[in-house]
Amino acid sequence: MHSFKNNLLLIFVASSLVFACSSSRNTNIKHGTGYNFKIGYPEFRTSSFGYVDRQGDAHLKISTHIVKGSLIYKKDIDSLKAKASISIQIVDAENPENIISEKHFKREVATLDEQINSSSETIELENTFSVPPSHYKILVTVTDLTSDKKITQEVTSYIPKTEQGKYSLSSIHMYGKNNEDSEWQRINTYDIKGNVDSLRFVFQIMSPQSKKSMELNSRLLRFESDTSYARPMHYSNYSPSSIEYKGIDYDKETELQSNKRVLSEYSSVFIEYKFAIQDRGNYRFQVTASKEGGEKEIFKARDFGIKSKNYPAVKSTKELARPLIYLMGEKRYEEFIAISDRDSLKKEIDRFWLKNIGSSARARDVIQLYYQRVEEANKQFSNFKEGWKTDLGMIYVLFGPPWYTEDRLNHLSWYYSYNREDPEYSFRFVQPKLKSKYFPFYHYIFKRNNFYYTIQYMQRELWLTGQIITRRL
Repeated sequence: MHSFKNNLLLIFVASSLVFACSSSRNTNIKHGTGYNFKIGYPEFRTSSFGYVDRQGDAHLKISTHIVKGSLIYKKDIDSLKAKASISIQIVDAENPENIISEKHFKREVATLDEQINSSSETIELENTFSVPPSHYKILVTVTDLTSDKKITQEVTSYIPKTEQGKYSLSSIHMYGKNNEDSEWQRINTYDIKGNVDSLRFVFQIMSPQSKKSMELNSRLLRFESDTSYARPMHYSNYSPSSIEYKGIDYDKETELQSNKRVLSEYSSVFIEYKFAIQDRGNYRFQVTASKEGGEKEIFKARDFGIKSKNYPAVKSTKELARPLIYLMGEKRYEEFIAISDRDSLKKEIDRFWLKNIGSSARARDVIQLYYQRVEEANKQFSNFKEGWKTDLGMIYVLFGPPWYTEDRLNHLSWYYSYNREDPEYSFRFVQPKLKSKYFPFYHYIFKRNNFYYTIQYMQRELWLTGQIITRRL
């Protein structure tokens, strides 16, 4: 009995240590912001970077990228103009009523481009605030002054106090660059376009001068994750052991690169690492720092996902072809997507749309609506894969925004009928795992059923005949 108690105690202590380590590490893993997308509202992403200057003073650099195409433009003599106001509030994370600093300003965009509303170009804003070391919440609000619609994003930041002989690491920030750009661009989001050629990770060692050497160990990891498109609505549900059900498996990692650095002369310095862009998938760049003498190891990481080339838009021939899986049978789709020649594939895409619709003018309207839905799905539902590939994205692309929604803990219901008891147009989703610091994604799985075969078939026909323009269901 005594031995059993001792073993039980050892198990409990070991479990506590593992959990404490896991908990500590997850709080130091950053994922970037999402699109916070809402139709008709300004679209932007923001991030913050806390650092210490040479004099030991702490600062917050706040980066905000506003998508030009998300603003409302008015004709002004010979150009189009949009106006937006930006509000930045820095508040005490422990006491949100305590506003540490704030700033309010306006920006105007003038353009001759009549297609500006389709542009994914951004207005890049950077603001730096002097603050004492602490935990902060940063609230950034962008208001479109033409529509008076506003939206807010929240990010967090931590700047530790530095003491002689002690050290810490800042959060890790990402930059990207392609061959056409001469400068590195800040990446605020989890999702990264596949057209980026190089990645750069930057962080700061925050420490007064120390005589002890420091060892930095960095790793670039790839995680097993689901990158497939959603199954048809009438197929069987995913097995709990499948990667489609789990979404991403943080226990199955592949080390792509590792590096060890030893610093002997340093104070508060910036460190950077550069990598070539990776294939589509989900990754982590992580750093551990430790000083000689067995001092506490510090861990920081930045997670990110590589998406399609023009994400969240679909522009290339392959990008336009892939979402057609929801309007084709799988055998036909496999033959279609296997076409390697770009011009031949483009002709097949055109032939597919025109085959049943007939009118090229009507076909243009249908095509525009379909790919608009795909892009909106990417902005709203992306997680470890593009939003159009998720179950939520598939339903959104085919049926459009739900008429009514119900969200209860890990269950979500979308209704496309005035009768919420109508099983044919009541779509249920379940979250296998709730979003948390350990699993930072909204991952919903559609509750499939055989009787949805007819519903999806009928919806496909509305698209393929062009009736979707006048009759959505």
